[in-house]
Amino acid sequence: MAEKASGGVQSVERVFELLELITDAGGDVTLSELSSSTELPLPTIHRLLRTLVALGYVRQLPNRRYALGPRLIRLGEGANKQLGALAQPQLKTLVERLGETANMAVLDSDMVIYVAQVPSLHSMRMFTEVGRRAHTHDTGVGKAILSQLDDDQVRAIVGRQGMPTPTAYSIGDVETLLADLDKIRARGYAIDEQEQEVGVRCFSMPVPNAPTPTAISVSGPVSRVDDAFGERAVPALREAAARISEELNRS
Repeated sequence: MAEKASGGVQSVERVFELLELITDAGGDVTLSELSSSTELPLPTIHRLLRTLVALGYVRQLPNRRYALGPRLIRLGEGANKQLGALAQPQLKTLVERLGETANMAVLDSDMVIYVAQVPSLHSMRMFTEVGRRAHTHDTGVGKAILSQLDDDQVRAIVGRQGMPTPTAYSIGDVETLLADLDKIRARGYAIDEQEQEVGVRCFSMPVPNAPTPTAISVSGPVSRVDDAFGERAVPALREAAARISEELNRS
């Protein structure tokens, strides 16, 4: 393997470039689409894909498109567990300060997946199973994650996954969602205003400089999670997100 001047192994860098391009395309892509998205020569792309297919990290579909392979699932699950473990102390601090359930989620194949949770001590509390997947447009963490992407990426994600409306408060069209995301970017945090479940409100904050779009949240019944709660929650979330970001980016 030839090494680049930067000290990186070129073949490894190329493999991960292809995997990230497939991911950015929504999980499957044609050879020509890959070729137009990278400066790599077509024979090199084809050779690397053939190796990844043989190893199970990429699979070739009957329509000759290339998709992410099943062996990546185990790697992703392991990484998510480590990410959740890293965030656990900050989520615990949020619960101690605010009294409501704290969550962490990441973007995975156009959906959010919850990777960590510390539950509230209240008898009436919110509970989301770690490993659960949810849409991006109707969850606090999902909208906080989308706010880190540009509008074209948001359109592509909801175009592929759809925009179901589980409650009367849910956003059901992309233009309304984009307008809400503009507000989230301006103020720095997202609110799930009973959009996932009636009677539940959630404040969520993006985790800056995370390797994959990530967000943390606190959620609870609207009777407790009100405007006054939000005034306390936002600075606490911002502090927790900054500390998680520091942990993620430690060399």
